[in-house]
Amino acid sequence: MDFDHSLQELLTRNNVIDNPSRESLIEDAVKNKEALVSRCGALATWTPTESTGRSPLDTLTVRRAESEGNIDWDSPNNIPIDEETFDMVIEDALATLNHKQKLYITDRVLGADSAYALPVKTISDQALTALFTDNMFRPIPSDIAKSLFGDRPFTMLVLPYDKLDPKRYEGRLRIDPRIGGTSTMVIGMDYDRRIGVVYGSAYGGSVKKLMFTVMNYLLPAEGILPLHCSANEGKNGDSALLLGLSGTGKTTLSADPRRALLGDDEHGWSDDGIANFENGCYAKLIDLDPEKEPEIYNAVMHVDDYRKHGSIVENAMFYPSGEFDLYDDRLTPNSRASYPLTYLTNIKPSSTSGHPKTILFLTADANGVIPPISKLTKEQAMLWFLMGYTSKLAGTETGIVEPKSTFSRFFGEPFMPRNPDVYAHLLGEKMERHGTTVYLVNTGWSGGPYGVAKRMDINLTRAMVHAALTGKLANVEYDENKVFHVLVPRTCPDVPSEILNPRNTWQDKAAYDARANKLAGEFAVHFDKAYGNKGIDEAIVRQCPGK
Repeated sequence: MDFDHSLQELLTRNNVIDNPSRESLIEDAVKNKEALVSRCGALATWTPTESTGRSPLDTLTVRRAESEGNIDWDSPNNIPIDEETFDMVIEDALATLNHKQKLYITDRVLGADSAYALPVKTISDQALTALFTDNMFRPIPSDIAKSLFGDRPFTMLVLPYDKLDPKRYEGRLRIDPRIGGTSTMVIGMDYDRRIGVVYGSAYGGSVKKLMFTVMNYLLPAEGILPLHCSANEGKNGDSALLLGLSGTGKTTLSADPRRALLGDDEHGWSDDGIANFENGCYAKLIDLDPEKEPEIYNAVMHVDDYRKHGSIVENAMFYPSGEFDLYDDRLTPNSRASYPLTYLTNIKPSSTSGHPKTILFLTADANGVIPPISKLTKEQAMLWFLMGYTSKLAGTETGIVEPKSTFSRFFGEPFMPRNPDVYAHLLGEKMERHGTTVYLVNTGWSGGPYGVAKRMDINLTRAMVHAALTGKLANVEYDENKVFHVLVPRTCPDVPSEILNPRNTWQDKAAYDARANKLAGEFAVHFDKAYGNKGIDEAIVRQCPGK
């Protein structure tokens, strides 16, 4: 199919609203009944049940001969779709858009550094989708022509509430047990033709993460390391990155009043330093406490005229009074809010900084066996980057809780499509070239596992993080933890030395050894399964626990 010709025909229709003002998008979202106005002025919206989160099994990548060698097809998140089927989805999307009464177009970019900002044109029948891109994606910079991607823009078609015809795609798309037949949803990416489609998913995260995945594919080929992380900068211009899965404390620890926030989720590390991809935040809302997270709460819930507000609250409990109940998860525990970064008070407006002096890998080890803070050599950092470890807890219905080890490569497995050695080696090269120090911070349990001991005191964790960011751990003495292959400081300012070695905090040392060795064994099993045939450098392999 001639996509460019078909797209041009679509965009010359009379009912296309090209890059409307923010205020008009908000007004249309309300007028079109896509959202309600809350008491504070934020927009409240709800999605169908299949759209309360991402749909990984419907997130598909076009497999082409010319590029298939770049992608790790063994990763469970890289699900192929053949070229013919993807073209069918695009044809259906264009035909469906052609019958809509009104279309909204936004032209934005991903990337605060205009040297590699990626232009993206989003076409949707939903004003709320267009507003979401206005919140989340960045305005086009005046010097976009100098971008590596200035002449290679990306196009995304978004039809949140339409469904594919299951009969037409029988045998081409997966069987969805939820509907008892062929799936009617596709979140698809064609990296070679730079086309994306969100068909049948009304979850805002589908739009956000599609473009993040695209950046994570494109940038390594240009020598730029994409990272699923938050970033902030100290008063002396020293930048830091925080990587961690859900529940590890990334949001809490990156919101430091002594440091300006660059962004909370997506960044690139180029030869010029760090740059946020995004213009906004997409924060989880469940149990959001205005006392503990005042910045996020105020960004979403501040009072303003709804035409100027523009925060989007997705799938939170909402009462006729116009107020939200963020502690009620009956709709979904994954309620979200989209808002511009400028709604936060302690930010760096450019969203760029120099090369990171410090990187923190965050884990919440519910086994209570990983040191609360440790320094990593280059090879150790590459290994822990590959593993992306944390613990998740089972349900407590029976009163017996056993932590479950979770591994997510590069702390963002679903969004990292390339072969794993590419990302790991980029990290190692940049660490070496720019003298970056990486620390592993365990925000999990100390003195025993979950159910026996308590989680590490947040104030002690903050003290360790502060010591790492300010260089106070640079010259202390370290001992190697032989089980996990990390370097443990003997002392840390404002932290009792006895807690730095986790074995010291357990009354039963034999129980600690058994638990630590069991976890190390899980590392080795996962590494062999995920990376055994990926050509990982032997110096990195030797740093894997259990090896």
